[in-house]
Amino acid sequence: MSTHTSWPLRSGADYIASLRGRDLDVYLLGERVDEPVDHPIIRPSINAVAETYDLAAREPELATAISSLTGERVNRFLHIAHSAQDLVEQNHMQRKLGQLTGTCFQRCVGMDALNALYSVTYEIDQAHATPYHARLREFIALVQSRNCVIGGAMTDPKGDRSKAPHQQTDPDLFLRVVARTDEGVVIRGAKAHQTGCINSHYLIVMPTMRLGPEDRDYAIIGALPVEAPGITYIYGRQSCDTRSLEPSALDRGNPQYAGQEALVIFDDVFIPWERVFMHGEVEFASMLVERFTCYHRRSYVCKTGVGDVLIGAAATVAEYNGVAKASHIRDKLVEMTHLNETIYGTGIASSHQAKPTLSGAYLNDDMLANVCKHHVTKLPYELGRLAQDLAGGLVATLPSAADLESDAVGALLEKFLKTRDDVDVRDRWKILRLIENMTLGRNAVGYLTESMHGAGSPQAQRIQIARGMQLELKQQLAKRLAQIEEP
Repeated sequence: MSTHTSWPLRSGADYIASLRGRDLDVYLLGERVDEPVDHPIIRPSINAVAETYDLAAREPELATAISSLTGERVNRFLHIAHSAQDLVEQNHMQRKLGQLTGTCFQRCVGMDALNALYSVTYEIDQAHATPYHARLREFIALVQSRNCVIGGAMTDPKGDRSKAPHQQTDPDLFLRVVARTDEGVVIRGAKAHQTGCINSHYLIVMPTMRLGPEDRDYAIIGALPVEAPGITYIYGRQSCDTRSLEPSALDRGNPQYAGQEALVIFDDVFIPWERVFMHGEVEFASMLVERFTCYHRRSYVCKTGVGDVLIGAAATVAEYNGVAKASHIRDKLVEMTHLNETIYGTGIASSHQAKPTLSGAYLNDDMLANVCKHHVTKLPYELGRLAQDLAGGLVATLPSAADLESDAVGALLEKFLKTRDDVDVRDRWKILRLIENMTLGRNAVGYLTESMHGAGSPQAQRIQIARGMQLELKQQLAKRLAQIEEP
């Protein structure tokens, strides 16, 4: 952590200040970034996380909760859900933040990791008399008191997908323990597609899949500071990201906010025992993955907040074009709303149907969580298609802001891109760029592709749905009404 940080963090400005001076090894566009906070490509993603702090200050009933550990009011992203209503309120907060930022605000993985670990460590302790749950509670109380951002690191590079971790030619393709001392463990490997990792204060590393007895070195869960020695971050490219390096904000679409992903490489990184929450208990790896994905798949209601912004942008461009009252335009907006609320309905229903685990923490309904996420792998793409339909071809052929502002052709663009007399060409330009940003550009990363693959690609949800579809029960129901006698 920055040595200049004053805990607890109370505002977005406090949060941004806490990221300074950490001397992280961050690489972007082939160069080491001296200060990520000030890099124009990285800063919009930091702004999105900062909004989670400012929302908590403005609307504490929405974005904070009373901690079951300390009795103090804490940021909801750090709160352990002890009721179905707690999970519902998470969803309310997530949709609101999607509306406010129009992008990924990068804290849901950490929130869902803490909640999953709370119950899993409790059950490991029950089986093995380990100290993991007490350690986790102490860690959660610490980060709650400081108001930290937690990044969850689950996805390994995986190498040859047909082989288990211990069978890989290169053992580093799954993160593993390579040494143990009296003080702690040393880990080596990488985590891919890590949302908000550079913008976090702590990372929690976790197994990515079911493990067997020979994979014990890979059954490691631990928390470590983002600036721990031996960690390298290689920043992921995003479509149109270098527009943030251009002098005009007019072509950025969403100048203030963006998401963040990076490849995180761990080169013999130390984790002290007091921050280790699983160490070799391979039989609990699948429980962790299933509970984390259960939480995280219904967390994708955040995309409905982003969808609200896209619907608003589509309605605005239709209005600017003078066609807002056309019946087919209204019908497409109705369809966009229907699709968006379908995602939200399944996600929040999953939270409403939560049940307590042995630890006392509540876990949402697994079937509906997977239905929610499966919708998210499809419906945002249709929302994006409809938005592009309403925007017209100019969303993909608009010249650059430099042309609009040039003496040579600026006046021509002002003339030929004019629609209604009361609509400024620059306002139409901005809304077109926002639609481009969300469906083709930087924030399409989080709204489309990450919606496809985050928390498991579509087949992962279909597997879970198949496991829970209760075909035998449904056959019995049908046979009873059809008066079919069982042999």
